[in-house]
Amino acid sequence: MAKNEIRLQYSGFVIFIAKMLSISTGMIFTLLLTRWEVTGITKEQYGMWGNILDLSTYFVLLASSLPFWTTRFVARKKIGATKTGFFANLIIALVSIAIYIPLVPLITLALNISTSYTILYFLASAQIINAYLTSVLEACLRVKKPQAIGYGLLLAELFKICLAYLLMVRFHMQLLGAMISLIIAIAIQIIYYVTLVLEDFKQKIQWNYLREWLKGSIVNIYSLVGNQIAAFVFILLFVYGGGEARGNYLAASTIANIIAYSFFLSFALYPKLLAERNLNDVTTSLKMVLMFAIPMTAGVIAMPESFLVILDETYREAAPILLLLAIDSLIATISQFYIFVLFGVERLDEEAKIPLRQLAKSNMFKVFTLSYIHSAITLPTTFYVLTNFAVNKPVEAAMYVTIINMSARFLMFLILYVIVRKSTAVIVPWKNIAKYVFASTLMATILYMLPHPTRIVLTVATVVAGGIIYLTLLAAIDRETKMLFNSIWQKIKSKVRGKF
Repeated sequence: MAKNEIRLQYSGFVIFIAKMLSISTGMIFTLLLTRWEVTGITKEQYGMWGNILDLSTYFVLLASSLPFWTTRFVARKKIGATKTGFFANLIIALVSIAIYIPLVPLITLALNISTSYTILYFLASAQIINAYLTSVLEACLRVKKPQAIGYGLLLAELFKICLAYLLMVRFHMQLLGAMISLIIAIAIQIIYYVTLVLEDFKQKIQWNYLREWLKGSIVNIYSLVGNQIAAFVFILLFVYGGGEARGNYLAASTIANIIAYSFFLSFALYPKLLAERNLNDVTTSLKMVLMFAIPMTAGVIAMPESFLVILDETYREAAPILLLLAIDSLIATISQFYIFVLFGVERLDEEAKIPLRQLAKSNMFKVFTLSYIHSAITLPTTFYVLTNFAVNKPVEAAMYVTIINMSARFLMFLILYVIVRKSTAVIVPWKNIAKYVFASTLMATILYMLPHPTRIVLTVATVVAGGIIYLTLLAAIDRETKMLFNSIWQKIKSKVRGKF
């Protein structure tokens, strides 16, 4: 890859803006599920929706395994890597569906789920193939045109909302309409991605790459299995806390996960590090991520009830859960950033070979092991706490799971930080972070003191006002921030002029 072909800040901001715009469409979709008077579902049904999503993740376990290596090979300009990755993931997707469909009746029976919901679990099989194809296509585009992933997201979100409104409001299909709209929207996103990589499909499939990827995927599968084991806490939450408990957690996490969108400001860092190891880019990206992650966390902590009431008044009780999940999301965002820095500077596969012995001793393997340590802490603790203190207590059950999960995640972050510090010299911009915290604290204090809105329009207006307060304060105390925004604005203007 030619040097500086990926524009770190520009690409990051394009994807971040797309992610933030998708919040509105995602919120509309959620409101169609939870609050719209024609289509609104109960908290129990919303928990059922969360359970469908939870279970389907076990069958997309391998979706990111080969794409992990595809990204690395494409970044190093290995001929045929895109085509090889696409068709390999397609084959694995078909095998996964073939396993999933016969198991649906057994799964619904084991979880005592009404047969009226069985069709939804069957339809989720289409989401399995969507997940595999989206994963590999985004892995390739992340190297070539990272901003295109943002455009694809917006395309999918717009189609999802239009279809959801048609099917859920006009045809009163509720959860069935939601599932169908989600499947079709992502399929359209995949078609868009395919048009962008058609040129790469003219190259020959390199089966020798696949052999190396399958070999290297042993540790990827090791990691993915660990992550899915860790996610079993949500199955425990559904079983012992009930659908309402899962609904409380899902509602809070829907809001808290928005904080993690700030990670996409560094989205282009990973392929850039693969192509050229410039640690100055790491510090620049970390500033960009924390510049937004910190105030977003502070904003959620200042007015959690307002965000939850947007979904429905009944979710107000999940405010303490959201408060904790906001902090947890910030920790998860920083952890993900450090993981990709660690992976970006790893050079063991630079010659299109993946030596297993070296891989087993690498920092990659150490990071992949963290999920098992996480599970060893959370699963027995969650089982004990839920079965003894929170059976059929929705709020308490969701709160216990949140506390247990975030405590383990913070411990894993500390271990990860030590691994990164030993392997590469990442300069943490403490002065900048102090400024972000100062401006965020003032903004959050103002938001906390103001009356907390309960209507959607007022909540959005308050969030926008908070953002303006934060950016104004930050620009006043941080010259670097002002220069950054000026630079981004100039790049956007030049891009627009180039189009016309």
